[in-house]
Amino acid sequence: MILPHLAVRALSASVQCPVVLDGRISQNFTLENFDTNASPYNPGFTKGSDPWSKIILFPAVPTPSRFDAAASANATGGSGFKPLEVTINDRSIFNPPPGKNPQLGFRRAGLLLGNGSDASNQGVMTFHWSAMQDSARKLNLTHEYLTSFHETNDSGGAQFALQLGLPLGQNGTEPPKENWKMLDRNNSVVFTTPLKFDTWQNWAVTLDVPQNTMQVFFSEGNEALKAVTKVLPNNNAGGGALQIGMLKKPTETKTVANDGFQESNLNEGQILGGIFVENSANGCISL
Repeated sequence: MILPHLAVRALSASVQCPVVLDGRISQNFTLENFDTNASPYNPGFTKGSDPWSKIILFPAVPTPSRFDAAASANATGGSGFKPLEVTINDRSIFNPPPGKNPQLGFRRAGLLLGNGSDASNQGVMTFHWSAMQDSARKLNLTHEYLTSFHETNDSGGAQFALQLGLPLGQNGTEPPKENWKMLDRNNSVVFTTPLKFDTWQNWAVTLDVPQNTMQVFFSEGNEALKAVTKVLPNNNAGGGALQIGMLKKPTETKTVANDGFQESNLNEGQILGGIFVENSANGCISL
């Protein structure tokens, strides 16, 4: 569906704060660009042996995400940005650096925005992204997924993580497996909301690194983001980078990362847009 220019403008929101890292994709960006240093994401991580050009799709969506359509008059000559879709299949097995075992338990493909020591690890930063579901590549919510998380440099944890599906070791009663769950550094649920299948769901997380706090913002469609938590204490030490896509955990597992059950003929995806990190000094947040 191609929207008239005025309709696109009506569905857009402008970024109000200085952008530190921009993961939005211009209209002329090709799949092959993801395999090169022209990509805003690390071309080598975190994925199986396939190149990103075989993992990512450019999906057709009814409307652009909230921060993809706008902005964009200056940044892209008025054409806006386009969404991407990260997919996983049976080959989505990450092989870490030498000395570590292949992660046979996981199926994962996560775009890495940042290098672990960049400016997004300093001061007050807000991490933005929007997600939409693909009816042809549905997730199996009897598994646990991490779809967006800020992983520490030592890979030992995450300052925040967005979880979906049935968490390992739980029975799926509260919150239900069909709910998004935003986790803090201690893996405590600080916000939960139902997964929607027919609209964009927009997220933002503000990390105040010096003060060790976090705050979560959320909206759907083209609605403005609203704070859905208070400013919460959070351990923001350890640096790291935003990883966005899918990490699908196994069932029937002993070690989680290295063993367990995953279905065969896997074909799952997450549609993503409006990915960027902004400087939120002095309380600046794009809503």
